[in-house]
Amino acid sequence: MMTKAFTWLFPLRLRTGPKQSQENDGIMACGEIIAQARGTQRHLGRPLRGAVALLGSAGNRKGKTMDLKGKHALITGGGTGIGLAIAQDLAARGAQVTITGRRQEVLDAVAEPGMTGLAMDVRTEAEVVEKIAAAVEARGPIQICIPNAGLAEGRALHKTDMAFWRDMMATNLDGAFLTIRECLKSMRETDWGRTIAISSMAGLRGLPGAACYSASKHGMIGLIRSLSEDYMGQPFTFNAICPGYVDTPIVERNTASIAARTGLDAEKARDIMVKSNRHGRLLEVSEIAAAAAWLTGPGSQSVNGQCIEIAGGQM
Repeated sequence: MMTKAFTWLFPLRLRTGPKQSQENDGIMACGEIIAQARGTQRHLGRPLRGAVALLGSAGNRKGKTMDLKGKHALITGGGTGIGLAIAQDLAARGAQVTITGRRQEVLDAVAEPGMTGLAMDVRTEAEVVEKIAAAVEARGPIQICIPNAGLAEGRALHKTDMAFWRDMMATNLDGAFLTIRECLKSMRETDWGRTIAISSMAGLRGLPGAACYSASKHGMIGLIRSLSEDYMGQPFTFNAICPGYVDTPIVERNTASIAARTGLDAEKARDIMVKSNRHGRLLEVSEIAAAAAWLTGPGSQSVNGQCIEIAGGQM
């Protein structure tokens, strides 16, 4: 169980420019950095390396790995980090994957066979409607919807103005709502669909110094749970993945910020985040992609309305 949070690390901005927020990776805001952890476990094995590792060679031999050929997946914030790792796994399994983000050049640079980049600002309703309709026209109905684009920033509530609040909600919550709504228009016309929201541990518990961020992630989970009830008994499932600290460029930026604020060297600053995960290491993006692979694979049809915690142990 975690104790004594570093609330003094806020306020902190985790993006370096106005175009970066939607390439964030569902990482928790720095307000949940934990200084002391009891029962931390030593990591004794290597992390899973993508979807195939999770599904297992035995499953492959038995023909249980789901072929996604002919299925269209859309992933927001798909140009970097978690979103990109999921896109690569889905494409490797045969899906046609649309990855979105604000910067077309970033999307084009990372797109592999089976992946198509589409510049889209999830905060703008008209743009989401237009771009997702174009993706459906080009690659067919969307059967895998992954709202991943997010903004991770912390600020004390008494210092939070409406502009900050609206930007956070517009990206994290409005963006998820608009993405899912538009994807459902075509998904509902098919006989199978999976919606997987990339939330955060912040969506499951309040974080000191990050009320706005936590509220947006709680809202995302409420949306997912309600949709799972709306479509109960139909061939569509709605789940959220809630990761702890993941080894992405955001962690590197956090490391520099913590070091600057505390006077710690980079190694000790990074170690604060490492110890926040119960098993004492950062998660790899492949581990989050493996969870998404399971939720889009065989045998997952009864997993619905769930929050999949990935943090090395109980939080």
